[in-house]
Order: sequence, then C-alpha cells, then structure tokens
Amino acid sequence: MKKLDIIYEDKNLLVLNKPAKLLTIGTDKVKEHTLQYMASEYVKKQYPKNKVFIVNRLDKDTSGLVVFAKNETFKKNLQNHWNEWVERWYVAILEGRVLRSKGTIKNYLWEDKTLMVHETDNPKKGDLSITHYQVVERKKGYTVVHIKIDTGRKNQIRVHMCGMGHPITGDKKYGAKKNPIGRLGLHANRLKICIPHYKDLTLECKLPKEFQYFMKES
Repeated sequence: MKKLDIIYEDKNLLVLNKPAKLLTIGTDKVKEHTLQYMASEYVKKQYPKNKVFIVNRLDKDTSGLVVFAKNETFKKNLQNHWNEWVERWYVAILEGRVLRSKGTIKNYLWEDKTLMVHETDNPKKGDLSITHYQVVERKKGYTVVHIKIDTGRKNQIRVHMCGMGHPITGDKKYGAKKNPIGRLGLHANRLKICIPHYKDLTLECKLPKEFQYFMKES
C-alpha cells in the first residue's frame, strides 16, 4: 500500500493529497485500495479505536486534496457548511487554445441514466453550478487554467470545460481527443478552510510531475 501524502493533520482533521487513479471511497468491487481505507488504517495505528469520516470526494482520475474528519460531529458540521466555509481551487490542462483570459460558467447540471452529466439553462431540470477559470499558460495546443468552484456538483469542472469547447485532456468521457500525460489533467491543488471558532487554514499541494511540462517554457 502506498504511503499517504499528508498535507495537514490535527485532532479533528486529516487532509491528504490523493493520487490519480485511486478511488476516494470503496465500491462493491473495491474495498481496500481506496484513500478512505488507507486513511482509516493510518489513524488506527495511532489508536485502534480511531476512525475517519470522508468530508469531500474527488473523481478516481482526479488528484489532489481530500478532507477527512476524525469524528462524525465535526464531519457533519463541515459538510453542512462546506460551500460557506471552504474555497476550492484546481489546476486543469485543457485541449486547445482558450482565447478568453478568464471567465465564469453558470448553469444547471443534470445526470442521465447512463451517468453522463449534462448542462442546461433550465433551473427546474438541474442543480445550480458555478465555475470560475483563469488562464495561466498556453502551450502547444493546450491551455492551463486555474479553476475555482462555488458549487461542487458531480463532474462539474469536466462538464463545464467540455461545454466551453475545451475538454480536460485525458477526459474521453467528456470529449477529450488526446491523453499526453496518461491521466485526467485535473488536480485539486488548494483549499482555504475557515471554520468559525476553530481555525483558518490555507492548504496547498504540489502539482503532479506530469503537469509540470505544461507549466514551463520550452
């Protein structure tokens, strides 16, 4: 089992940097090879009765920051105020050259029976979804953007980038044609957590090495 990349830990919180291609939580078929299982084993080594509770999730193919709580009350409180207390940033590698240097995508997302997520302007059909992006690099047919989300819908960033005409590289499900880095080009790199009467945290993790080519001049 891989060693955990621990970004932050205290008596209530455990924040980990999840690698790509690792499930956040288990399924009927996969029980142990998940970030949640690894986190649980880690805290149990400190004390056998310790537990962890997942607060946020990332898609299997997305890497980056995942938050666990060490007690259920703290978990529920943080989840109930997630959009209010937590700001989330990502780095994405998009196919094509994004012309606008920054923008905001605001619409509604709904999921069909095949588990594909779609955009709509009809508020009665989907859930409100807001994504902000800013271009940081354009290189050889790709664009690197910083993304901040106000809502956390399933596949939100992937669907919004596809709808913009610039799918995330490696995201065949949502229209990507290429996969130069051998994985989905999406990484949750920064969290700002402001919990009243507790503490304010700004947490960051490094970009995966396969992203770095797109961040440098050649």
